Amino acid sequence: MVTQGAKSQDVFAADALHSAQTFMRLLDAAPLGMLVSTLDGMVVYANPAFSELLGHRPEPGHMFQFADLVSDETNAITRLHFERLLRGEVSVSRGEHQLRHVDGYPVWAMVGATILPAEGDTPPLILVQMNSIELQKRAEEALAASESRWNFALESARQGVWDHDIRTDTMFYSRMWRLMRGIPANEEVDGDQDKWLERVHPDDRPRIVANVHRQDRGESDFDTLEYRERTRDGDYIWILSRGRPVEWDAQGNPTRTIGTDTDITRLKLMEQELAAEKERLRVTLEAMADGMISTDLEGRVVFMNPAAAQLTGCNAGNAVGRPVCDVFRLRSEQGDDQLPCPVRACLAQSTQIRIDDDSVLCAFDGPQRDIRATASPVFADAGALTGAVLVFQDVTQSRALQRQLAHSAAHDDLTGLPNRASFERALSAAIASARHGQRQHSLIYLDLDRFKPVNDTAGHAAGDALLKQVAQTIRGVCRSHDLAARIGGDEFAIILEDCPIAHGQAVAEKIVRAVGALAFTWTGRDYSIGASAGVTIIGSQPASPLGFMGEADAACYAAKARGRACVVAFPDMPSA
Repeated sequence: MVTQGAKSQDVFAADALHSAQTFMRLLDAAPLGMLVSTLDGMVVYANPAFSELLGHRPEPGHMFQFADLVSDETNAITRLHFERLLRGEVSVSRGEHQLRHVDGYPVWAMVGATILPAEGDTPPLILVQMNSIELQKRAEEALAASESRWNFALESARQGVWDHDIRTDTMFYSRMWRLMRGIPANEEVDGDQDKWLERVHPDDRPRIVANVHRQDRGESDFDTLEYRERTRDGDYIWILSRGRPVEWDAQGNPTRTIGTDTDITRLKLMEQELAAEKERLRVTLEAMADGMISTDLEGRVVFMNPAAAQLTGCNAGNAVGRPVCDVFRLRSEQGDDQLPCPVRACLAQSTQIRIDDDSVLCAFDGPQRDIRATASPVFADAGALTGAVLVFQDVTQSRALQRQLAHSAAHDDLTGLPNRASFERALSAAIASARHGQRQHSLIYLDLDRFKPVNDTAGHAAGDALLKQVAQTIRGVCRSHDLAARIGGDEFAIILEDCPIAHGQAVAEKIVRAVGALAFTWTGRDYSIGASAGVTIIGSQPASPLGFMGEADAACYAAKARGRACVVAFPDMPSA
C-alpha cells in the first residue's frame, strides 16, 4: 500500500522531470545561440542555434574555451569582458564581438554572458547567449562608407555643410565650411546671425537680410543665395549657399534647415571676365560697318548686329529665330531672279561660300544694295558643325564706280559708243561664233564725208557736237543687240548679228541716208555732211586675205571712189 506522502514525492519528481524536459526543448528551439559551460570551460550544453551560427557542434563533457570562438581582431576585448565576469566585477557581460566560424570567416554577434550560481551538487555555470548582428554591421559599414564618400565628395568640391536649428537658433558648421573662410577646423564659431552678417559684403547685405528667412522657410525661389563673405585674411570670397528645411513642427513650421556653402570665387571671376569679354564683343559688333548674322545649325538667325539690321531693313528682335533666307534676300543684278542664300550652301557643304558679284540685297525698307558676302561655317571644339556666320558689306558705291570705270574703258568718252578695243573684242566673238556656230553677221565700216571743214571752220567743239549727233543717229538705226562703235576720229563700225549681206547693206544705206539728212547748225551757220560705208559678211572664213575688217574698209574706200554718200558691199567691188 502506497502512502500519500510517497505518492506526492513521485508526482513532484515527475513534474520536475517534465519541467526540465520542457525547458530543454525550449532551449533547443530558441532562435538565439545558447552555450552552457563550467567555469573551467567544459561544455554542458549547446543548442542547435549555436551550431548553426558558428558551425561548432560541441558535445557535453567536451572541454571548450569560449575565447577559441573569438576572431583575432576582438580577442583581447572579448577576453577582458569574460575575465571581469569571472572576477565578479559585473553580473552580466554584454557587447558586440566578432566571432570565428568553424570555416574561418568572421561573424559579428551580440554576446551576453552571466554566471549561474551553484545549486546543490551542481557547480556554478556560465550561460552564454549570442545573436547574429551581421546584417546590422554590414548596414553600419555601408552607412559609414556612404558618409565617408559624401564627406570626401563635399570637401573635394569645397562644399561646407551648415545646420540651423531654428528652435534653439544654434548652428553647426562642418570642417570645410570653416576652412574656406580661413577658420581653424577645431575653432568654435559663433552662429549668431548678426555676427555672420558682419562678414557679408556691405553691397550684398541688404539682399541677404531680405531673403535669408525665405530660405529658412523653404521658398523654392530662394533656396539658393549668392553673396560675398570676408575671410580671416580680409579678402572676400563668393559663396553659393543652398539650403532648405528638413524638419517641421506640428503646425508645419520649419524647425531645422540644412544646406551647403560652395566657394564659387573662381567661377565668379570667370563670369566677370566673360561678361567683360561679351561686352567688348558687343561693342565691337555694334561698331562694325559690316553686317553680321549668326545662325544655328538649321539656318535660323541667332544674332544680328545693328549694321545687318540697317542693311536688311529688318529689326534684330524680329529676325531672331527666323530662317536667314527670309531676312537676307538676294536677287541677280542682271534681273529679278532670286539667288540662293549662301548660308544654305555653307551649312550643306561645311565650307566657306563667297559672293562677290551680281548680287543685290533686297531690303525690307525699300532700298536695294549691291553687296559682297561671305558665309563661314562655325565648328565646336570637338569639330562638330554648330552653325554659320554671314558677313556682308554694302558695295553699291564701289560697284557703281567699277561699272563706271569698266564703261569708260570700253566706251568712247565723247559719243558714249563702244571704243575700238571694245569693238575688236566684239568682232573676235562674232568671228568665233561664225566659224564654230555656222552663223553669219554683217560688218559695216562707215567714214564721214565733209567732216573736216566743220572742224576747221567751226572748231573742235562744233566737231565734237556733230560727232555726238552722228553717234545717236547710227544707234537709232541699229537694233538693240547690234554693236555700233567709234573706232577713229570720224570712223565708225557696226556689227549686225545674224544678218545676211543684203539686209546688212540695207541697214548701211539707211544709216548713210540718216547721216546725210542731219541738219547741223553752229553759231548761226548750217553745215551739211554725209557718209560712205562698206559692208562685208562675217562667215566661217574671210572672202579675201584682207580679213573681215580689211574687206569692209576696202568696200568703204570704193564707196568714196564712186562719189561718196553711198554703200558698197565687198563682193560687189569687182563690178563697181
